[in-house]
Amino acid sequence: MAEIKDPENTILMELKGGTVAIELLPDVAPKHVARMKELARAGAYDNVAFHRVIEGFMAQTGDVAHGNMEKDFNINMAGRGGSDLPDLPAEFSGVPHDRGTLGAARSASPDSANSQFFINFSDNHFLNRQYTVYGRVIDGMEHVDAITRGEPPASPDRMISVKVASDA
Repeated sequence: MAEIKDPENTILMELKGGTVAIELLPDVAPKHVARMKELARAGAYDNVAFHRVIEGFMAQTGDVAHGNMEKDFNINMAGRGGSDLPDLPAEFSGVPHDRGTLGAARSASPDSANSQFFINFSDNHFLNRQYTVYGRVIDGMEHVDAITRGEPPASPDRMISVKVASDA
């Protein structure tokens, strides 16, 4: 495991293959970081499916309304919801969408991000300054690379648990 410099701003995501450590960027996107920590601490991300996983592009998850594979899960609804909390304003920055970065998923409106996010499989610089970057994988990217592909995947993988490192 990589050294965790700031446990309060590090997410530990348990996947089928092992733990993924994600360094959050509160100086870049404070509202998105706060939302992820709030939902993680509430257990809202636990058992949520990766509902859109595109080879060479990204793995998307975080639909806490429709994506929980332990609660009335319907893969056809996953990706259409968010949390009960209000949508977030865009926090675009100069941080590029490099391999391993965490981006806020949203609809066509820049201020529609809520709970969904994606992890980039490759450098996706065409997304720069159009989607909020608020974290980066610092350890365990091989587990992200192993997530089952599909739109949606026939047999989706899930985030088994998501915790703030300072709480783990």
